[in-house]
Amino acid sequence: MPDVVIVDYGAGNLRSVARAVAHAGVDATVTADPRAIEGARALIVPGVGAAADTMANLRSGGLVEPIREYIASGRPFLGVCMGMQALFEVSEEGGEHECLGVLGGRIVRFPQGLTVPHMGWNTVHLPTPHPVFEGVPQDSYFYFVHSYHAQPADPAVVVGATEYEGVTFPAAVGRGNLLATQFHPEKSGVDGLRLYANFLRLALEHGSIAPATTTA
Repeated sequence: MPDVVIVDYGAGNLRSVARAVAHAGVDATVTADPRAIEGARALIVPGVGAAADTMANLRSGGLVEPIREYIASGRPFLGVCMGMQALFEVSEEGGEHECLGVLGGRIVRFPQGLTVPHMGWNTVHLPTPHPVFEGVPQDSYFYFVHSYHAQPADPAVVVGATEYEGVTFPAAVGRGNLLATQFHPEKSGVDGLRLYANFLRLALEHGSIAPATTTA
């Protein structure tokens, strides 16, 4: 079984994600085979496009339950863009669409009056450190392309935040060994490549990307 699996469900940014992983010196398997997920030590779900298409492709490919089961097992997971939005319960993009339901909350459109999509470079602020962002300076710029954003039920899952035209939204969410970004690390230069490298190193060497818990 492959150690690192990039899930292919027809999304358009697979090649750039695979190149970012290769840049970190890691061989990943890009596959639509649900069986490959079962034995993976690190799973990456990238994505661009609409929620309805994403969920339809995941369901038709038999990938929904294997992804849910993988995340539930506590192994390291990285979602990117649509791969982040799909983790929530419902997306309001083009109606209401049931998503994976791994995280509580909804995907909502930016308010009327804002320029959409939010496209280009913007800063990401981390309220507390996260291991996958190690070596990435605070308020570094990452590349975004999206018209909808996460509205988590639990604010504690917000790992990083970005402000766009007066609206602050989650740029990265996480819980335990799960991390997902609204931005595209693979299109974000040196800092984005570092994020992939950190994720892969932590996943493969330590089996965990989770922040250390602190006690008072």
